[in-house]
Amino acid sequence: MSAVPSLVVERTPHRRSPRYPINVALDVIALRSGVPENLPGRCTDLSESGVGAMVAGELASGQQLAVELRLPNVGVPVRARALVRYQGQLRCGFEFVALSVEQREMIRYWTHRVSGQPIENEGDQSARIGPFPAAATLTAAQSSPRIRIRSRQFNLLLAALLLLAVVGWWQWQRSWHELEIGAEAAAEAPLRVSPETMEMRIVSKTEPSYPDEARRLGKQGLAVLDVVIAQDGTVRRLQPVSGDDLLVKSAADAVRLWKFEPYQLSGRAVEVQTTIAVEFRLH
Repeated sequence: MSAVPSLVVERTPHRRSPRYPINVALDVIALRSGVPENLPGRCTDLSESGVGAMVAGELASGQQLAVELRLPNVGVPVRARALVRYQGQLRCGFEFVALSVEQREMIRYWTHRVSGQPIENEGDQSARIGPFPAAATLTAAQSSPRIRIRSRQFNLLLAALLLLAVVGWWQWQRSWHELEIGAEAAAEAPLRVSPETMEMRIVSKTEPSYPDEARRLGKQGLAVLDVVIAQDGTVRRLQPVSGDDLLVKSAADAVRLWKFEPYQLSGRAVEVQTTIAVEFRLH
C-alpha cells in the first residue's frame, strides 16, 4: 500500500491593510506641554491602518497626535487621530485611531485608483497549500468579489462621502479649537508659587494697622489672602480666603502696597499667584 502524502496548509503572513506608496504633504499636530504644535512632513506609504512618513520633528513612541493629508483625486483632506508606532531618523509610522467610515472609504477609493484592482473586503484571509501555490492563488482570486458601480450610483456615493467628510472635518476642527482654548487658558493662568518663596522676595512691605473696632472687640488671628503678583512685582489683585472681616480689610489695604522682586521663569518675568497670611495679635 502506498502512502498518500497529506496536504499541509501553510499560512503566509497577511497584512490586513496592504500599504501603497504615496508622495504627498502631511501635517502633524502634536501637543507639547498642552500646546498644539504643527510639524510638517511627507507621506511615504498609506494603508487603511496607518501611514508612513518623514516628519521634521521629534516624536515619541505611543504619542497621540492628529494627522492631515490630501489624497490625489480626492477633493476632501483626510484628518484623523493617530498613534506613533515607531520613529527613527525622521522616519515615522502612525497608526490610525478610530478612523471614521467616510475617511476609510476615501482611502479605499484612492487605493482602488492607484492599484487598478477591485477593493477587497477588510479581513480577507488567503492560504497557500503546500505544493500547489498557483491553484490556491487562482482560487483566492476567483473567490474575491468584484465591485461594479454605475456612474450615477458612484456619483451619489461620492456625494455622500463628501458630505460625511465635511461633517467629520467640522467636528474635528471644533475639537481642536476647544483643545487650543484650553491650552491658551492654561498658558495664561498665573504660576502658583509657595508663600515661603514669595516671602523671601518681598522688596517693600507696609504693616497693616490694627482696626480700633477689632481691638475694642478683642478680635485677633490670621487674615489669609489669595494674591496675584504681576510681572513687575506689584500686587495685581487679591481675594480674601479666611479671617475676620475687619482684620481681612486692614490686611488687604496693606498688602496692596507691597512690592516683590519679579519672579522669573526661564529667564523671563512671569505673573504668579500665592497666599499671604497676616497675623493680628493683641498685646
